[in-house]
Amino acid sequence: MSKLAKIWQFKDLRNKILYAAGLLLLTRVVAHIPLPGVDLAQLRLFFEQNQIFGLLNMFSGGTMSNFSIVLMGVGPYITSSIVFQLLVMVVPRLEEMQKEGEAGRNKINQYTRIATIPFAVIQAYSMLVLLQNQGIIPGWTSFDLALMLISSAAGTILLMWLGELITEKGIGNGISLIITLGILSGFPSQIRNTWALMQGGDIGTIIGVAAFLVIFIVVIAAIVYITEGQRNIPVSYARQVSGNRSHGGVDSHLPLRVNTAGVIPIIFAMSVLIVPGVVGKYLENANTEWVRNAAVYTVDLFQNNQVFYGVIYFVLVFAFTFFYTNVVFKPDQVAENLQKQGGFIPGLRPGEETRLFLKKVISRITFFGGLFLGIVAVLPFIVQAITNIDTLVLGGTGLLILVSVVIETMKQIDAQLVMHTYDKY
Repeated sequence: MSKLAKIWQFKDLRNKILYAAGLLLLTRVVAHIPLPGVDLAQLRLFFEQNQIFGLLNMFSGGTMSNFSIVLMGVGPYITSSIVFQLLVMVVPRLEEMQKEGEAGRNKINQYTRIATIPFAVIQAYSMLVLLQNQGIIPGWTSFDLALMLISSAAGTILLMWLGELITEKGIGNGISLIITLGILSGFPSQIRNTWALMQGGDIGTIIGVAAFLVIFIVVIAAIVYITEGQRNIPVSYARQVSGNRSHGGVDSHLPLRVNTAGVIPIIFAMSVLIVPGVVGKYLENANTEWVRNAAVYTVDLFQNNQVFYGVIYFVLVFAFTFFYTNVVFKPDQVAENLQKQGGFIPGLRPGEETRLFLKKVISRITFFGGLFLGIVAVLPFIVQAITNIDTLVLGGTGLLILVSVVIETMKQIDAQLVMHTYDKY
C-alpha cells in the first residue's frame, strides 16, 4: 500500500500509469467489436476444444473467439518481430545495421512494422478459410472477403500503434501488456462457470477445484523462480596503467538466464503443430483416396489424440529451446568481446578456453530451461487429467507470459520510484 501511495504521489508517474491503463481499456473495447456473419457461440466452442488455436486466441488477446475487427490481435507483429530477430543473425546487412546503435535499431523496427501488414493479411486469410471449412463462417463474396481482410489488417496495425504508444509514453512494454490483458480477460468467465459447477455440491468437483488452486499457486511460484533464475559467471577485468592513472581491475559477473529463450520456443512449436491439422483439413475432400484417408487420419491424430499431441508438443518445445538459445546467445562472440575488453573468467584462458566453458555451461542451463518450458506447454493436459475440471484452464504459457510481464512492469515502476527519490533528495 505504501508503494501505491508513492506512485500516486508523483504526478508524471501517475499520468504514465493512467495513460497506459486508458489505452489498454481502448484495446479491450475494440476487441469486442465483431465482424459480421459468424456464429460466435460455435466459434468460441471451437477455440475451447482446440488447444493450439486456443493458444493462438490467447496471443491475440481473445480477439479471435470474439471475431472482432482486430481478429489477429498482435500475432502478426509478433511473427514479424521473430522473423527479423532471426534475419539479423543470418543477414550481414541487418547485423551491421543493428550494430549502428539507436538509428540502426529504429530502421529494423520500421521494417518490422511494414512486414506486419502482409503477415496480418496472410494470417487473417488462413484463419478465415479454416473457420469456413469448420462451418463457422458461411460463404463470402469477394467484397466481403476484402472487407474482412482490410479490417483485420487495420486492426492489427491499430493494436501495434497503441502498444508502441504505451511503451513510449506509458509504463511497461505495450505489446506484452495487451497480450497479458487478453489472458486476464478469460479468467472471469472461467470463475463464473466453475462457481456454477460447484453449486451442484458434488464433492469430487470441490476436491478438483481445491487441487486446481494448489497447483495454480505452485506453478506461479515455479515460474517466478525459473524466470528470475540465472547463473552468474564471475568475470574480472585486468587493471591497466596509463601514465600516472590506472583503471580497470573490476570484478563483475556475466548473467546466464535459465530461461534465455523466453516464450519463443512455445510459439515456434505451436506454429509447427498447426501445419499438419490445417493441411489435413484442406486435403480431407481430395479426389485421391489414399490422400483423403491420410488427411483424415492426420487430423484425427493431431486433434483427438491428446497423448500423441502432448508428447510431440513437449519434444518440439524442448528442441526449439536449444535452437533459439543458440541463436540469441553465441559463446564465441561473448568470449571475443570479453577478450577485447580485457576481461577474463578466473582460472580460464581468454579466447577458445572461455568459449568452450561458456558453451558447456549454457548447454547445461538450457537443458533444464527446455524441460521447464516443455512442462509449461503441456501443463493444461496434466492439470485437467489430475483435477478432471474442464471449466478452469491452467494455461502454463499464459501464466508464463503473465508472470514475466508483471515482473518486468514492477521493475520499471521501481526504477521510476528510485529515480524520483534521487531527484527529491
